[in-house]
Amino acid sequence: MSTEATPAVGTPAAQPAAQPAAQPAAQPAAQPAAADGKGIFNWASKDGEFRRQVSSFRDCISSDPGARFTPEAGRYHLYVSLACPWAHRVLIVRQLKGLQDAITVSTVHYLLGENGWEFPESEDDCPGATSDHLYGLRFLKDLYFKAEPNYSGRYTVPVLWDKKNQTIVNNESSEIIRMLNTTFDAYAKRPGITFYPDSLKTEIDSVNDWIYSDINNGVYRSGFATSQEAYDRAVIPLFAALDRVEAMLAKKHKDGPWLLGKEFTEADIRLFTTIVRFDAVYHTHFKCNLKTIEHGYPHIQRWAAKVYALPGVASTCDFDHIRRHYYMSHIQINPYRIVPVASGPDWAKYL
Repeated sequence: MSTEATPAVGTPAAQPAAQPAAQPAAQPAAQPAAADGKGIFNWASKDGEFRRQVSSFRDCISSDPGARFTPEAGRYHLYVSLACPWAHRVLIVRQLKGLQDAITVSTVHYLLGENGWEFPESEDDCPGATSDHLYGLRFLKDLYFKAEPNYSGRYTVPVLWDKKNQTIVNNESSEIIRMLNTTFDAYAKRPGITFYPDSLKTEIDSVNDWIYSDINNGVYRSGFATSQEAYDRAVIPLFAALDRVEAMLAKKHKDGPWLLGKEFTEADIRLFTTIVRFDAVYHTHFKCNLKTIEHGYPHIQRWAAKVYALPGVASTCDFDHIRRHYYMSHIQINPYRIVPVASGPDWAKYL
């Protein structure tokens, strides 16, 4: 734990209803292309730009009368990858809210193959990954076909699954974290807090918007670009946005350690899952190499260390999955699947 005092995580929740996400929907990293698996490594469009596909399943869990999906303990199951920053958002909120007993999890293998995400044949083969606890499926794509036999989109994580109706509720991370924020408070170990407080909603939405565009998705637009022009259009705004975050944290340092001052919000969570991967993966693998976080952005590094040191967050970070996934799955970038020795900052020293 950091020696500097850290404010309580979250603030008292004003209302239990989940809030819709403000920014355009994001799809997770590493996405298979279609049902037959062809073109799985062709991330960019013909002009060299990487354009993220919109999520397909957009239902919401609600306590409203007549809602198809209502909050119940044990009814819902998450499918995640420990490598994926979008799934990581969901795992962090689940951990910080204390929903481990209410919402169960299955974790895919770090290696993305021609059939997309898959579960290990044995959990001993890939520590941290699990079997499909619900159906014993081998591939995540089969879960999508179970929900929609004619599905033709990408098989992405995270997936929020309803055991009762045996279907996908939602596969958009920004919406899932809003649902977990307060909707399951009756079953949470830490009810009554929110990472999307009423008093900061406008500011959170504004920060989320440019951080998603230029940083969360900016690293992928840089890394998956197949032309110099597309790469330049992504990487320059990426570092301009990191400079902006650095300045924000420097300015707000006296107000509190978080992006928006004293209150830890979903904006911190959404940025953290990119930053914690930056030096280990994005700097080298995605050619985002103007600076490292550890040596080029002291305020961001200090802030990220505080997030990492929050109770339970470190347990959601698996750097072996992260490094092996990116370097071994993206064979269009790294055809020999060589995993570099360096793994970024020593995050354990901040505990």
